[in-house]
Amino acid sequence: MEETKHYFEGVEKLVEVWFADPPLNPDDADLRKITKETWDGLLRAVKCEIISFTKNEEVDAYVLSESSMFVSKRRWILKTCGTTTPLNCLKPMMKLAAEMGFVEITDFFYSRKNFARPELQLLPHRLFCEEVKFLDTIFDGGHTYCLGQINKDCWYLYTLSHPERERDDRPLIEIPKVEMKGLSEPDQTIEILMEKLDPRIMKIFTKELCTDGKDATVKSKINEILPDMVIDDFLFEPCGYSMNGINGRGEYMTIHITPEHEFSYVSFESNVSMNNYTDLINRVIQTFLPSKFILTIFANKSSEAYATIRELEYNDYGVQWQRSEMQCCNFPSYNLLFATYTACRNQGDGEEEKGEGMKC
Repeated sequence: MEETKHYFEGVEKLVEVWFADPPLNPDDADLRKITKETWDGLLRAVKCEIISFTKNEEVDAYVLSESSMFVSKRRWILKTCGTTTPLNCLKPMMKLAAEMGFVEITDFFYSRKNFARPELQLLPHRLFCEEVKFLDTIFDGGHTYCLGQINKDCWYLYTLSHPERERDDRPLIEIPKVEMKGLSEPDQTIEILMEKLDPRIMKIFTKELCTDGKDATVKSKINEILPDMVIDDFLFEPCGYSMNGINGRGEYMTIHITPEHEFSYVSFESNVSMNNYTDLINRVIQTFLPSKFILTIFANKSSEAYATIRELEYNDYGVQWQRSEMQCCNFPSYNLLFATYTACRNQGDGEEEKGEGMKC
């Protein structure tokens, strides 16, 4: 009976690839020239499809049946939830990029939180060691990390941000032997992964309470989190919600919501550039009132967020949430912050949380 009971894995798998400008005709190389029809075919290997699309001069944003995809001139981001298999489209995607002249990768990131029901996932995503083994068949010099508590909430990362050696059997896309000399364009990503959310708020993201995505966006005040974003939203039947927001600076935000009470989950992600993320984090968690959440922030050395990550070490978020743990990693070109927070009370029912560290 337990195996047949409805369950949806809200935890997403996130792939981000940065390509170097080609040495010849760099102005002509642009990932946004890949057609929607081509993306449709590529995403079939992922087991998801495009349901909405918006764009501006800097970025193309796709709402998918399972989360989102963002495409800019030389950056590709794919974020999918459920039992999707995003790594299965990585080789075809790199071949498409190579056809446009992108034959060198400058940065690669694959990350995800631990799954609640890993046994429901498909190869190669059942275990992180499987994912690493798969990625190692494509890339050389990959580095793997696990932040947090392995037996509780943790976050996995595979990155090529500092490759060290070169093999004779070269991958499909050349991985440069670099030591991250000089500064690249500013890059930063903030991700807030929330669980056990206020059921009154989660009800907004059902057809019982809202007619469509725009209705849910306004009622939940998602449109007030980053007001300058042009929003493309979608409300699923009978429940579930996805949105992309983009602005003229090439910045994006994306939110995905699994509202069912038994396994409620919300993810927020953005590459918006700020010298302090405290106010943004407050707006996000006050919008959804999670019982616990994970915070990660990446920032490279040319980002204004790079030097301010450590300031978050001294921030809690009002009296409602207490930081359980925090880790900082320094890569050659990026700083990474990871932190977990737990509510002093269960939002929405007022019951005290049990366990160590919960007395605020």
